[in-house]
Amino acid sequence: MTVKPVALTCGDPAGVGPELTEKAWGALKNSLPFFLIGDPDHLPGTCPHEIIMSASEAPDVMPRALPVLPHPFDAPAQPGTLNPDNAESVVDVIARGVDLVLDGEASALCTNPIHKKALKDGADFPWPGHTEFLAYLGQVDQVVMMLASAALRVVPATIHIPLADVPQALTAEGLEETIRITAAGLRGQLGIDAPRVAVAGLNPHAGEGGAMGYEDAALIAPVIARLQAEGMDIRGPLPADTMFHDRARASYDVAICMYHDQALIPIKTLDFDRGVNVTLGLPFIRTSPDHGTALDIAGQGIATPSSLIEALKMAHDMAHRCTKAPQK
Repeated sequence: MTVKPVALTCGDPAGVGPELTEKAWGALKNSLPFFLIGDPDHLPGTCPHEIIMSASEAPDVMPRALPVLPHPFDAPAQPGTLNPDNAESVVDVIARGVDLVLDGEASALCTNPIHKKALKDGADFPWPGHTEFLAYLGQVDQVVMMLASAALRVVPATIHIPLADVPQALTAEGLEETIRITAAGLRGQLGIDAPRVAVAGLNPHAGEGGAMGYEDAALIAPVIARLQAEGMDIRGPLPADTMFHDRARASYDVAICMYHDQALIPIKTLDFDRGVNVTLGLPFIRTSPDHGTALDIAGQGIATPSSLIEALKMAHDMAHRCTKAPQK
């Protein structure tokens, strides 16, 4: 069965999304089909583009030009300068992309970076970020952010909160649900039939028997024991300082970490340019480059497209592996 093209949202047009999209087309035009949803007037024009009226046209157009499903914006785009007049359209493009995937016209969603403050200022955007908005559109209560590269996959159990708030934010129920969603995603979307899960401890040395904190033994260990009893290949809590060297990484498929930097520092150190943000737990496939709008370098032609290219490739590969079409 032929896999439908990947829908790529434009993100904030003042950021690096437009130039990265054109670079990604140059790298992928002969290997996998995708199409951009956005205002064609926002593109820098370093490659040819062609207007399409439906996603089904993208595969035929892809070898000769970047396929663009037009979505007019209210204002022009100036690289590096946010325009609140465009905020509503940025949000609308994301919703349109989700609809195309849920309706079966696109195989997966890949999202260029948005600027959260710009959306709040210009569109009263009530969600903390992209992921929470996608969960709302997908009508699910909890999703999981996984950062993935060829070297490592990590999932932070808590994300954008102060470090001081992490112990209170961690709950047995929330951690268990994060692990279950992650394992299901690895099976269903990444083709790993029996995922091996490693769970980091919260405290140094995973608490060292209570000498450095009680959460590892009292909260994390019982969750792991419960999932082990069900047959899941899971172990921990493990000292985070010995989890990410080459030999350790070979023993698991994903690392569940307790807070943002515990997860993101190792993957960004190992593969800074090619990390991909994958949202697990949605009723559709979603990937994104693991970087922001980069307003400080937007329009200069120096932004590297590696992460966006990998995100598009991963979305396409995940769509190949899925055995069940998304349902609206």
